[in-house]
Amino acid sequence: MHTLSYRQRRGQIQNYFDRTASETWARLTSDAPVSRIRATVRAGRDRMRAILLATLPDDLTGRRVLDAGCGTGALAVEAARRGADVVAIDIAGSLVDVARERASSGLIDTGKGRVEFLVGDMIDPSLGRFDHIVAMDSLIHYRTPDMVGMVASLASMADRSVAFTFAPRTPLLTVMHSVGKLFPKSDRAPAIEPVDSNELRRQILAHSGLAGWQPQPTTRIDSGFYMSEAMEVSRG
Repeated sequence: MHTLSYRQRRGQIQNYFDRTASETWARLTSDAPVSRIRATVRAGRDRMRAILLATLPDDLTGRRVLDAGCGTGALAVEAARRGADVVAIDIAGSLVDVARERASSGLIDTGKGRVEFLVGDMIDPSLGRFDHIVAMDSLIHYRTPDMVGMVASLASMADRSVAFTFAPRTPLLTVMHSVGKLFPKSDRAPAIEPVDSNELRRQILAHSGLAGWQPQPTTRIDSGFYMSEAMEVSRG
């Protein structure tokens, strides 16, 4: 799974968040005032988080959940409040630092479940096995074959479900993707890779590592400058 393109993209993402964007994302994921454009992103992310959480049981007592690409930790904490034992991991240590600070420590106990925040690779098999895995906006920088390979890697660690988001291939997002390439490399965020949902579904069904896993209907969020689509794969 660790192809050259995957390793390159992972490094770009880590550098972007750790060296450039950690303060911006800490503000975006807080209650602090933001610009009108960023407010649409915040609102869209809040709605998408609710959609992904809705793929999980209301009562997660006794279940283990991986928040793959946890960012500043909001989804992980909510899953723990439902009773889950959550491992929340992100490649960007600066974001995990924010999550830990908001949670007061690296390991929090909500009174029901608990969260352990880690810095590292979300597809590291040494993390163990999980009942459910959620990856919100952490696969959106990868082309379809790499994304499907990552979903397969996550599924190899999951017993029940993997829910993730991707950037839907729409005319507007395609234009934004093209325009972004015109900026100097030093000013660019890692490019979001628009994905065709039908092609994504086809490749998931054809991937040998996802045999027995069934993609469910997708849900899209369009909120100003935030466009994202959620898909769940579950054991058939």
